[in-house]
Amino acid sequence: MSIALHRSRIDSPIGALHLVASDGGLRRISWPHEVHTEHDGLGADDAHPVLVDAARQLAEYFAGDRREFDLPLDLDGTDFQRQAWLALADVPYGETVSYGEQAERIGRPGASRAVGAANAKNPVPIVLPCHRVVGADGSLTGFAGGLELKRKLLAHERSQQSLDL
Repeated sequence: MSIALHRSRIDSPIGALHLVASDGGLRRISWPHEVHTEHDGLGADDAHPVLVDAARQLAEYFAGDRREFDLPLDLDGTDFQRQAWLALADVPYGETVSYGEQAERIGRPGASRAVGAANAKNPVPIVLPCHRVVGADGSLTGFAGGLELKRKLLAHERSQQSLDL
């Protein structure tokens, strides 16, 4: 049984993002430089309700008006991956945690490398903010979007926090 998928593209300050959703929720956000050939056959569906809501919430995030996302998700991964990905939503806006801290948060102390591997496959970055996870020493490490993009997203969030002061 195949799942009906829908695709749209949005422009953002970091480049074009490609969104994919099922009727159950958002499945993927692809970075501007990523190519996902498994979605090549999908026609654009800018009217799909999940994609419309995702585009609106992402625009609000980039405008500095949204700090948390409220979207249905349809995550395709192992139980461990889904557990690691969903834990990302608990990392506060503009703050960071280490991979070890994330592993502890999901009850898997010592699984920081496995958490890093799961985060590298996070299908909905920004919505589940893997950019907020850093090395144990606070250094920016491994990010599917690239370290420069990770810096930009963290700087964006920190600049919005400073406006609140």
